[in-house]
Amino acid sequence: MKELAITAIIKAYQLEELNEADRMLVKAAMDATKGSYAPYSRFSVGAAARLKNGTIVTGSNQENAAYPSGICAERTTLFYANSQYPDQPVDALAVAARTEQDFLEDPIPPCGACRQVILETEKRYGQPLRILLFGKKHIYEIKTIGDLLPLSFEASAMEIKS
Repeated sequence: MKELAITAIIKAYQLEELNEADRMLVKAAMDATKGSYAPYSRFSVGAAARLKNGTIVTGSNQENAAYPSGICAERTTLFYANSQYPDQPVDALAVAARTEQDFLEDPIPPCGACRQVILETEKRYGQPLRILLFGKKHIYEIKTIGDLLPLSFEASAMEIKS
């Protein structure tokens, strides 16, 4: 038997420790929670993507009584960015979540479906996508989705090898 060790380095920052561009991106994600439609979970998530040209696009989670029909903030944001700015790579993605009372103390990570979409966005543009996860206590910085999805499913897995 062989054992594999998989490690990830995730940095934790305070909001004021981020550079101005990253603070703006996190604040855009926080503001995006206001556009959330979450009447069932009452859990609002906002995301903001910074494109290579500096443009910031945002999105929020959208729920539906038929739960599988809803969509997360991360996918809303990345799908919008990829459809409206197809030639602009996504450099960074910030995510913030709140309840009806306030933002969460600790950051929340993207769900599995969002991790897969982030991976595909990295593959599409051939570059890592930095992720900033906001929590009131700290903000996590992830350098690439591979740190959250180390054994990922990619298109190359479907290729027939001889």
